[in-house]
Amino acid sequence: MNHKYIRLLVLIISVVTIVSGAVQIFSPAFVLSSIHGVIIPATNHEFAMIGMFMVLFGGIMLHSLYSVNTDSVIVLWSGLQKLGASAAVFLAIRKNLFAPVAAFVAGFDLLSSIIFFYYYRLMKKNVAFDNL
Repeated sequence: MNHKYIRLLVLIISVVTIVSGAVQIFSPAFVLSSIHGVIIPATNHEFAMIGMFMVLFGGIMLHSLYSVNTDSVIVLWSGLQKLGASAAVFLAIRKNLFAPVAAFVAGFDLLSSIIFFYYYRLMKKNVAFDNL
């Protein structure tokens, strides 16, 4: 696959992560209701905190894409975050905390982690990347 397209996918994932995280910060009940989670003050607060970390991880990936000094460690840890988020959502579905529709969120995060790990591998091989 063309390396420029991988960077574009990483860019899109990063922007989607920032936007969806911001939605979670400002409207956690909306997100919880869409996955049929329990809406109480504690879950609202927890989802707002998760949203904050989504904005931070999406932001650092976006920053990394356009930084003069790219750091593959950022990509590695962002991939691990996406993998962990995917596992947590799948586990919540299995425990009947979220409806099966939440598998779309988990699937997006799982696919994102795979793309991030592939991008990380390319970075470690010192493949030249063109700026988007």
